[in-house]
Amino acid sequence: MLSTNGEYQSFDIKETVLPVESNAVETDDVVTDTNFGTQTQFCGCYSDFMEMYAPVHQVAEYLNAHSSWFTRCAEPMKVQPLGENGYALIIGRFGSFGYEVEPKIGLELLPPQEGIYYIRTIAIPDYQAPGYDVDYRASMQLKEDQTDDAATISGEITRVEWELDLKVYLHFPRFIQRLPKSLIQSTGDRLLNQIVRQVSRRLTRKVQEDFHQSLGIPFSGNSKKKR
Repeated sequence: MLSTNGEYQSFDIKETVLPVESNAVETDDVVTDTNFGTQTQFCGCYSDFMEMYAPVHQVAEYLNAHSSWFTRCAEPMKVQPLGENGYALIIGRFGSFGYEVEPKIGLELLPPQEGIYYIRTIAIPDYQAPGYDVDYRASMQLKEDQTDDAATISGEITRVEWELDLKVYLHFPRFIQRLPKSLIQSTGDRLLNQIVRQVSRRLTRKVQEDFHQSLGIPFSGNSKKKR
């Protein structure tokens, strides 16, 4: 979940890339798998926050009841519940160099531990990812703040601060492997940044709107810039 300002774009990404605030990590890690061929790793570390115009305990109650809002707020991604805290998500279709992938990942939203919420990847039953693997590790923490905005409850505001460590492993077909490794790496890192940017922007905005609507609090969507 990055900044909530700006227009959303289609999830059907074809080579076009946008800048994103991150500490993207480039790596030359390439391994060989006898079944799939060359595997390349792309990764990035991201952080941001979203603001909720309510006290921490109300935001926590909302986040804890994710079964009532996650599927709705994740649209247009297709979501299927997995057990009590898990979900299978189809992120969208992405591609570059004529190679496309439609990632489907399982995520588990763990109950808070000492005030910190963790999200991690889990296996999807009876599903084998075709040519890719995803390692998703995120955390969220609620921090109370004060504001003079009359739209808030009792002048309290909650910052939901989050961090994401994301690794994606792709098994490329041979026609992609003929390209320079540096070009594949740089293009993949930029594409990963754009996917995170687009998905997080949309999810952030929908969660904020849904939360404030549930409490009858006006929400303009013009969140403060990161301080």
